[in-house]
Amino acid sequence: MKESAGTLLYRRENSRLEVLLVHASGNYNRRSPWGIPKGVPDEGEDLEAAARRETIEETAVTPGKLVSLSSIIYQKSRKRVHCFTGKAPADAVPRCASWEIDQAAFLAINDAQQRIHPDQAPFLERLIKLLGSIP
Repeated sequence: MKESAGTLLYRRENSRLEVLLVHASGNYNRRSPWGIPKGVPDEGEDLEAAARRETIEETAVTPGKLVSLSSIIYQKSRKRVHCFTGKAPADAVPRCASWEIDQAAFLAINDAQQRIHPDQAPFLERLIKLLGSIP
């Protein structure tokens, strides 16, 4: 089974929860949903390291401490996506740092729930549940 790893970084902006999502570039992706910055681990690379590297490569944001949100399996491709979450650095300004994406932004959680790939939606639900238990 193919695997990839990425991050769901979050911040609170005026007490509003926002998450960092990206949109894949290319004409064929014009109407595609947004998703977490992610990619395939290099040979021998652990999943969290791959998630960090892909986030930096795609958004120029360097993740801090991360915790696992487990994984999902895409319905069509059957690819497993592992997700790690953490608070975004206070000075984080995402940008399109790779040709693979044409947008990178912090989105309000309600907006993110509307835009994210349906198979990745459980990551948002898991984050909300996790944050509900964090003071």
